[in-house]
Amino acid sequence: MLRALVIAAVCAGSVVGPASGQAFFTLKGHGGPIMDIAVSPAGQIATASFDNSVGLWDGTAPAWFEGHRAAVNTVGFWSDDVFASGGDDFKVWLWSTAEGAGRPVAEHTAKVTDVAFGPDGQTMATASWDTTIGLTLVTGQDGPMADWQATRRKLTGHKAGVNAVTFSGDGKTIYSASVDGTIRSWRFDGPQVVSNVIVKHGFGVNELIVNDAAGWLAYGATDGGTRIIDLETRAQIADFTLGRRPILAMAYSDVTQTLAVGDGQGYIMLIDTEARKITHDFRASRSGPVWALAFSPDGRSIHAGGIEDIMYSWPVDTMSALEPMAGGTRSFLEKPESLPNGERQFKRKCSICHTLTAGSARKAGPSLHGLFGRKAGTVPDYSYSPTLDTSEIVWSAETINGLFDLGPDHFIPGSKMPMQRIVKKQDRDDLIDYLRVHTAQGED
Repeated sequence: MLRALVIAAVCAGSVVGPASGQAFFTLKGHGGPIMDIAVSPAGQIATASFDNSVGLWDGTAPAWFEGHRAAVNTVGFWSDDVFASGGDDFKVWLWSTAEGAGRPVAEHTAKVTDVAFGPDGQTMATASWDTTIGLTLVTGQDGPMADWQATRRKLTGHKAGVNAVTFSGDGKTIYSASVDGTIRSWRFDGPQVVSNVIVKHGFGVNELIVNDAAGWLAYGATDGGTRIIDLETRAQIADFTLGRRPILAMAYSDVTQTLAVGDGQGYIMLIDTEARKITHDFRASRSGPVWALAFSPDGRSIHAGGIEDIMYSWPVDTMSALEPMAGGTRSFLEKPESLPNGERQFKRKCSICHTLTAGSARKAGPSLHGLFGRKAGTVPDYSYSPTLDTSEIVWSAETINGLFDLGPDHFIPGSKMPMQRIVKKQDRDDLIDYLRVHTAQGED
């Protein structure tokens, strides 16, 4: 009966918003997948997206924070008034909710994957695929953003990209998880930093949660490993590995002592960390991964994002009776073999970033409407990289073929378009034929 009531509410467009609490709701407005979710101490939600933006939600109406020039991978609240974000453009931004604006305060040499804040209210740590952890000391936050001062240093030791970073409760230790299969601790001893490997998992570690008050660390890895270890002895306390891979998201509620784990097969597993047992194993997405998780401040709702451009929130107590994300039914393909090859190539290579209708619709890339014969870099509602702003390319069958034959990184070096190729000439030809028809018609 509950499932039927929720379906009816969705169809009627009356899904309850965040202000109601402990109710199923969705937040719609982004133009690409939801990559991360953060919740402020007061309960306000921020969402980071593949569409290069951060949404700050007041009820169901977002305020957009724009500045990144590529996908935003991580977002976190420093306080109710200040939050940070990091993205594929290698930049770390700080944002003031009062001023409705922000500015970059740090930069890595590869994409930024995570952000964390020390209890001193001044120190921020950022994880990056450049193998380093960035430490940024920010002062002047009690004044206008223009007066904020940032100083930087880096911690090195991982042998591959860093996926996750967090502080201990006293702020004297940082923990980091890496593609190199290790978790390291970084202990501050005056001006010196003492680093040690505390976990050797063997496969890349994607997610990390530390509860040093309770003496444990939880992590999730690319092979599906989901484990909790004792921080002092480094012995394994519990193993919740279920064989689904990879683990892509984790969140923890201090209030309910619940650990949430999202994976590449669309499940959210909830673990009672005190009883050390799984309480829910919810199919949260019909198809596609769970990339982002966050609890409401009271721990009674879990917010999630994935391949869709929608954030979903379920009340924990009744989530198993509620509907999952649509997943691949919106952006990807459920039955790719049923589509003509040109459309299949468009869905796989283009649809996540581009619309065929006039207007870029908050997508990560510009609208393709009227593509043929158009000069590159000229869609008025899209912010291009400097490379495209000065390009002499005119889109045609020949230039589109070259784009996917060579790959964007070689055809237009310096553009924001992700690196990808379509190797088979027939696939490129079929995509071009599809685009020639549908970019002229402006079909969605």
